[in-house]
Amino acid sequence: MTPETASERAEEICRLAPVIPVLVVHDPAHAEPLARALVEGGLPALEVTLRTPAALEVIAEMAKVEGGTVGAGTLLTSADVEKAIAAGARFGVSPGATPRLLDAAEEADLPMLPGAATSSEAMLLLERGYTVQKFFPAEANGGAAALKAIGAPLPQIRFCPTGGVSLSNAGDYLGLSNTLCVGGSWVAPRDKVEAGDWDGITALAREAAGLSR
Repeated sequence: MTPETASERAEEICRLAPVIPVLVVHDPAHAEPLARALVEGGLPALEVTLRTPAALEVIAEMAKVEGGTVGAGTLLTSADVEKAIAAGARFGVSPGATPRLLDAAEEADLPMLPGAATSSEAMLLLERGYTVQKFFPAEANGGAAALKAIGAPLPQIRFCPTGGVSLSNAGDYLGLSNTLCVGGSWVAPRDKVEAGDWDGITALAREAAGLSR
């Protein structure tokens, strides 16, 4: 898969809903009901971060949920790419980008949302062919104002800002012409997941899915 094709596919995924849930799941038993709750609420693109021992099993379980598109986040190495694909991930997300990581994703035909924090990083990815990128960590990098400023000289790049994004500030990002969607964890808070409050998570997902962009 070429970077151009990867970005086309990443854009399709980003346009499924205004918010991509960023999920840190510790118990595989929560995977299927959590995915169903989020999809029912209107958030079909799900990013499961590889930050827990259960992450790959969670991806495998979520991949079975009809209507969902499950991806793997926090991809750092070529081995991560291989494991994510084997588990059923249909896209990948990384906090940054390295040539080796991008090589692995392209060779494995995994659409990637590579991370950039600065104009130089965004330009390097653009030079390679990635026109859809993750802006991370969004709030720590100056928030929506910084992303708007980056967009002025680089209008051909579209972003999914992630990191510190919440219901209260998501609209600031979604109102920008260079933002496709945002990534956020607030739609699946750990207390609701551990309590099995799937109706509550569906309600949060519906609220997020209704955000304007």
